[in-house]
Amino acid sequence: MKKIFISADLEGCTGVTAWCETEIGQPGYQEARKQMSLEVAAACRAAMAAGYEVVVKDSHDSGRNIDANLLPHGVQLIRGWMNSPLSMMGGLDESYAGAMYIGYHSPAGSNESPLAHTMDATKFNWLKINGQIASEFDMHALLADEMGVPSLFLSGDKGICQRAEGVYPGIKTFATKEGIGGATWNLHPEESIERIEKAVGEALQNPAQVRPLAESYTLVIYFKNHRDARSASWYPGAELLDEFTVSYTASTPFELATARMFMTN
Repeated sequence: MKKIFISADLEGCTGVTAWCETEIGQPGYQEARKQMSLEVAAACRAAMAAGYEVVVKDSHDSGRNIDANLLPHGVQLIRGWMNSPLSMMGGLDESYAGAMYIGYHSPAGSNESPLAHTMDATKFNWLKINGQIASEFDMHALLADEMGVPSLFLSGDKGICQRAEGVYPGIKTFATKEGIGGATWNLHPEESIERIEKAVGEALQNPAQVRPLAESYTLVIYFKNHRDARSASWYPGAELLDEFTVSYTASTPFELATARMFMTN
């Protein structure tokens, strides 16, 4: 049977607005965790109805956020971290027919969400790949591209949906909310759940095709702290451009992801 891989984050889910809502044990986290689980479940139902097996990677923070009891029977859930360059795509391989992204968010260097960040909210002002601001979607969709797995669907804030549509021809997106300054303007939680399920079904009826790979990938990281930049510059092949900025050029997305993993730890 064909398989779908779902990478699930939290900051792009309906209603999530403040950092405390994204952290275990903090005010609002339980409500956010439940909405994340229900939005993922909606995507799973649509994929299973279309005849796919579904594997979900919990890709937020600890990797232990999704309530498995809220997912459809038969879904497989990956919790925690595999400590590999695949990061939020840990578990993906060439056997999957497509990848989907739930709860994704706008990147560091943008003003499209009060929770805008890329990988680590405390370390970077922005990251760029081949001259363009890079989101977590950008970084992980490249890994899927390298495996020949097309990225079919993304849900999250309006900013990341627009960015994904701009770089990935044919991808279907659904915006759960819009970031405005320090606020989010949200749909009703149940409406987001219903519309994610419908949109995933539509994405599978007319699936996007995998993108061709580039000849090379140049990652530029603008750190908040000059000490972090200096540490990253010691990675083999990395170049310190100034006190806060480091560059590295890779020939493949996996090589790029490996460099990012070690340069930013």
